[in-house]
Amino acid sequence: MKVLVTGATRGIGRATALKLFEAGHEVTGVYENSEYEARELEKAGIKMIKCDISDAQAVKELAAQAGDIDALVNNAGVSLKALFQDVTPEEERRLYGVNLFGALNCTRAFLPGMINGKYGVIIFVSSVFGASGGSAESDYSASKAALIGLTKSLAKELGPSGIRVNCVSPGIIDTDMNAYLSVEEVREIVECIPMESLGTPEQVADTVEFLVSDRASYVTGAVIPVDGGWQG
Repeated sequence: MKVLVTGATRGIGRATALKLFEAGHEVTGVYENSEYEARELEKAGIKMIKCDISDAQAVKELAAQAGDIDALVNNAGVSLKALFQDVTPEEERRLYGVNLFGALNCTRAFLPGMINGKYGVIIFVSSVFGASGGSAESDYSASKAALIGLTKSLAKELGPSGIRVNCVSPGIIDTDMNAYLSVEEVREIVECIPMESLGTPEQVADTVEFLVSDRASYVTGAVIPVDGGWQG
């Protein structure tokens, strides 16, 4: 199966690209700035393409370069922790440009090939905050909530075309995105997680790999939490 993963050089995206490659899929990773990490993934056998997915025209060029795919993992995302009234227009454009419009751009670009082939898998990577909301992360939460609504709507729209659409909703995962948390903040969060630990990128990747595979052939419109039981 030909799979394309956005935000493939770090964290969940990197773990997902490697997991899918190990499972025997032909994987293309998309990145924007992480040149060294992209080269390392290429050495591992993953094709890498540089693209700013917030740019709709750039994504059209990406689709032309990558060709038809069987599965799309909309993983790329940026975080923003700030009081709602303090968010600048530039920060807002960047956040929604990647988290929401990037996913929309990629899905629209690759969807026609899936519809023509009467087969496809689309996965959105949301967040526990997309359902519960996060204090001082209102715009981030809103962008991730939009992906949940998109998942449910597209699953209904695209089911007759043989396309499955699902969403993975990670909790607090041990990645660079959460590196700003202090040791004390991590301890407080872990105390609220029934599994008593942060999640790993590999645990999220395992869920994505399942959803891509034919083992999930009757699963669509699902929002699957990977959060150790933590509800935010």
